Amino acid sequence: MKRKEATPVFKPYVMNQIKLIPQSYDELIPENHLVRTVSEAVEKIDLNVLLNQYKGGGTSSYHPKMMLKVLVYAYCEKIYSSRRVAKALRENIHFMWISGENTPDFRTLNAFRSSRIKPVIDEIFTAVLEYLVEGGYVKLENYFLDGTKIEANANKHKVVWAKRNENYQNRVKEQIKGLLDEIEKANEAENEEYGDDDLEELGGNSKEDINSERLKKKIEELNQVLREKIQKKETRQAMKKIEKDCLPRLEKYEQQKETLAGRNSYAKTDEDAGCMRMKEDRGAERPWPKPAYNIQVGTEGQFIVGFSVHQRAGDTSCLISHFEKMRKGFGKLPQTAVADAGYGSEENYAYIEQYGMNNYVKYGTFYQDTHHYRKPELIRKHQFRAEQFSYDAENDQFICPANKRLRFLNTTRYKTDNGYLSDRRNYQCEDCHECALKSQCTKAKGNRSIRISFRLMAYREQARRNLTSESGVRLRSERSTEVETVFGHIKHNMGFRRFMLRGVDKVNTEWGLISIAHNMRKMAAR
Repeated sequence: MKRKEATPVFKPYVMNQIKLIPQSYDELIPENHLVRTVSEAVEKIDLNVLLNQYKGGGTSSYHPKMMLKVLVYAYCEKIYSSRRVAKALRENIHFMWISGENTPDFRTLNAFRSSRIKPVIDEIFTAVLEYLVEGGYVKLENYFLDGTKIEANANKHKVVWAKRNENYQNRVKEQIKGLLDEIEKANEAENEEYGDDDLEELGGNSKEDINSERLKKKIEELNQVLREKIQKKETRQAMKKIEKDCLPRLEKYEQQKETLAGRNSYAKTDEDAGCMRMKEDRGAERPWPKPAYNIQVGTEGQFIVGFSVHQRAGDTSCLISHFEKMRKGFGKLPQTAVADAGYGSEENYAYIEQYGMNNYVKYGTFYQDTHHYRKPELIRKHQFRAEQFSYDAENDQFICPANKRLRFLNTTRYKTDNGYLSDRRNYQCEDCHECALKSQCTKAKGNRSIRISFRLMAYREQARRNLTSESGVRLRSERSTEVETVFGHIKHNMGFRRFMLRGVDKVNTEWGLISIAHNMRKMAAR
């Protein structure tokens, strides 16, 4: 008997059904959904600083609480473009629920992010931090600090470099001097006034440097002289070259130097961003620095409890400004500071001591100091470091491995970029010429010299005792998974590797939203 084939059965599919009672969005969203966490947290934090950004009168505005919820939830969902956020408000049921079915367009969303939130993002983040403390998520006990580089929204091929700027300025100044010499030789009136010397303000015998303002003044003086006599062709050509070519270039280079403000580079399309080497490009055959920002983040329990944005690549000079931002915004500092060797400077240790924090900050030679006596190869390699020399306190002398004495010479004072003053004591060996170990000890032609800060040595000894204690070993192991995990979550899971906005203030706003979104995701997971 032939078997009858089964007929397929489908669930009902009818479009454009009419419902007498509309279903609420709230019924469609699970109780433990991330969007509810965001809504609840924003409802409970103090937003008076944001409300004060609005002035009375005029047309009605979208409620800032709703706008903040939408942006924070968008960043939680890895949506960073204002156009995509506006699209989600029209199509995504979670965005419809949290916005109360409001549909601001992308211009309104971008203006809110770029203008309304920008002046108060740090206060909003502090309010979220207070919410985390009240909820028992963080206690501000152990503060793990580290930094990462995030690419700026800038063209990496349009960069101004400080060294090139200096070279270009020197070239155009030499060209100006040459042209002025030509004018001087071609003009009898100039020769009578200045004799055999060059022009006082700008010539080769002048002790003052050329700048655009002084060049403009000299051009006016020369033009006045040249109006009173017949101009030679060479003189007219030289003056035209100075006015139309050299002066504009000199002004441009001076403006670039002013924008650099001590940095080694900046991007033309985002002048606040400097070029930095990215960790992601380390494996590349020819890694090239990219316009980026140095983001400093402090965590506890993998919650972000502090952040700051910096324009310099080095981490050392960022610690104090990072903690100052937290101290002024939140009103207190954590009990314990834990950081890697990139932060172990004298001024950072002094700051930590000043505010009574426990010092668990590594320094550059921590590994060598703690493994020195266990590995013979390290003993041989590092025995000529100044820190390994024995010290004769009675005679104020250091003794090298060859048993030669280094005597005190003088004291040198140093000033850091943050204005911190420190003293370095200089010592030098009496005679190293016949020493059999000199080639291993120093590459200098003369005698071995060392520069010592006893205050820094004391801070390092304190940090070494703390870091090698039982609690120090535990904190060191936690540090390797604390901040790096947060960076990995933001860069990989949230897909945030490049800023959308330009300028350090707007970048600070965007990273504040990222930090709040990260904390919301963390709360929802718990």
